Amino acid sequence: MKKLNIAFLFLILILQPVLSQQDPLSSHYMFNTMTYNPGVAGTSGMICATALIRHQWIGFKGAPATTVFNISAPVAPFKIKSGVGLLIESDNIGFDKDINLSAAYSYLMDLGSGKLGIGLSLGMLNKTLAATWFIPTGEGFEQPDGDPLIPTSKESFVAFDAGLGLYFKAEKYYAALSITHLNQPKIKFTKGLPYISRHYYLTAGYTLQLPNPSLELIPSVFAFSDGKVAQFTVTSLVKYNKKVWGGVSYRAGDALIGIVGFELYNGIRLGYAYDFTISDMAKDSRGSHEFMVNYCFDLSLGKSPMKYKSIRFL
Repeated sequence: MKKLNIAFLFLILILQPVLSQQDPLSSHYMFNTMTYNPGVAGTSGMICATALIRHQWIGFKGAPATTVFNISAPVAPFKIKSGVGLLIESDNIGFDKDINLSAAYSYLMDLGSGKLGIGLSLGMLNKTLAATWFIPTGEGFEQPDGDPLIPTSKESFVAFDAGLGLYFKAEKYYAALSITHLNQPKIKFTKGLPYISRHYYLTAGYTLQLPNPSLELIPSVFAFSDGKVAQFTVTSLVKYNKKVWGGVSYRAGDALIGIVGFELYNGIRLGYAYDFTISDMAKDSRGSHEFMVNYCFDLSLGKSPMKYKSIRFL
């Protein structure tokens, strides 16, 4: 019954007049910025692709499951420094199955010692509701067809979606501000007309060189709000030899997160995060798993960008 109640709670949340908490979580937010901020497109100067799989609250039927793929690259149409990107995201929670497909453009400009990306994303959001009901009969139990806001059969709707983002990157630090669901897409189910509220994101990080030249400390923060509730995450990673990293995150009121990762010799970065649930969900959840793959390369197709002074390497 607990699992049934949780699934029912998911449905109630997604069918409120304002659909809040719709954007999925990511413990690898520092590697996954393109998903919620189009301003990051092209700022690395390379083609960057990221894939992410997240299974949240293991043990619950209908718990959130998210798959993300995004790719971005620098471009220069008419000699205008720019970036373009593509996002494909699938998010399943309870009876709700969402697909987000969007393209991004960012205008890049030098600002002080760093680079600023001003981005816009345009795309579509497909929300599908496929409910399987089991509600006891008798006094006090309302059947689905008796509720004016709950559809009783499978429904699917596609809505236009847009977002804005600012991303500033310097040698040792970055900072970003973005808004998703800028136009608050309306979801026209046959019962009711809910909409997805705007989501606001703020994130920043810094790379601090430790006394040991092989070690770097990378603290970062991530803040999210839908205008009604706010969520904060702080992270501290230690990177060894620029190839191996590990650390912890704390998502206020929700989870303590362990993160590990490494970079292969070909430049592919692999990461894993485990969320130790500390909210009331901990009594029935076995935590959350998240896997990340990231790869950045330039158009020289693997040729080293390093320059050597010795004639032995000419």
